[in-house]
Amino acid sequence: MSAPSTALLPAQRRERPAQAAATGSFTELAARVREAGLLRRRPGFYTALLIGLGLAFAGVVTGFVLLGDSWFQLLMAGALGIILTQVAFVSHEASHRQVLRDGPANLRLGRILANGVVGISHSWWVTKHNRHHANPNHIGKDPDIEQDTVSFLEEDAAQRRGFLRALTRRQGYLFFPLLLLEGLNLHVTSLRSLLDRRPDRERVLELSIIGVRLTAYVALLMTFLPVGLAAAFLGVQLAVFGLYMGASFAPNHKGMAVIPEGSRLDFLSKQVLTSRNVTGGGWATVLMGGLNYQVEHHLFPSMPRPHLARARTLVREHCAAHGVPYTEASLLGSYRIVVRYLNRVGLAARDPFDCPVVRTYRPA
Repeated sequence: MSAPSTALLPAQRRERPAQAAATGSFTELAARVREAGLLRRRPGFYTALLIGLGLAFAGVVTGFVLLGDSWFQLLMAGALGIILTQVAFVSHEASHRQVLRDGPANLRLGRILANGVVGISHSWWVTKHNRHHANPNHIGKDPDIEQDTVSFLEEDAAQRRGFLRALTRRQGYLFFPLLLLEGLNLHVTSLRSLLDRRPDRERVLELSIIGVRLTAYVALLMTFLPVGLAAAFLGVQLAVFGLYMGASFAPNHKGMAVIPEGSRLDFLSKQVLTSRNVTGGGWATVLMGGLNYQVEHHLFPSMPRPHLARARTLVREHCAAHGVPYTEASLLGSYRIVVRYLNRVGLAARDPFDCPVVRTYRPA
């Protein structure tokens, strides 16, 4: 199914009879999901996954030691970026209480993986991500569509000036190259959020863990590698991490319906209309850490990754029965949608003296 419009037009906001029935139907869907056992935790799956990631990390360390002063170390840096992204996926799932049966244990695991392994503030991520889940693509409520280097809303793009205006006009084409800097941005932003917070026990603990992790990491690189190669290793690792993270999260909501500020939708419609699944089955699930089932993840955030594929069948049937559009696209197809959407938004940053004919026929 193709993606719906990127804005909920007045006609769309008026519920059709079948869709109006969906307002209270989520309870029915949730009951079917529970009866199918799809909310039961799968600690065995995640234990095996973490052991696998641990072995992969050990392999990178072994390669790092054996290669020594060699530019082939950049291959190890890229591999480390991939592994850390996969660890971030598990931290994300633990924060949603998908991994372990005990809620506090999930949060502890999420903190360990986010702060100690990935090096990003767990509390910052959870706060930001919970706001997104509560109101995806809702103007004024979803932090993931707020103004940043990339503009996700036309009104934000129209306010750009100078260099950022030129960048915004071409932001669709520049989106993936810009993701090479996203790893650094995530680390810096999360660290800044901790430093800006009022002192408390959690803040001190997170700063301590992240500080020890960063110091040990840089010291290890500087001890075994020349300065230039150590800097290149760190740069490649961060670039791969940022590109992989961004490319996994971008297909989920960009180019989907945007909910106007002040609008209200029922839970089912709000989550389904703003989310897009990525087709591909098992390989896509491994590649994207379960984020390919974004619709199901938003409807049932605590559902373990292994159950999402089965939940998709139930959710698709439910949406079809109640007239709620359910969107899926291939991975490459979703990227094309994202690029076109960002370019279309970027047109709002055009120079007022641009030729209107050229502007009309510019490809999105």
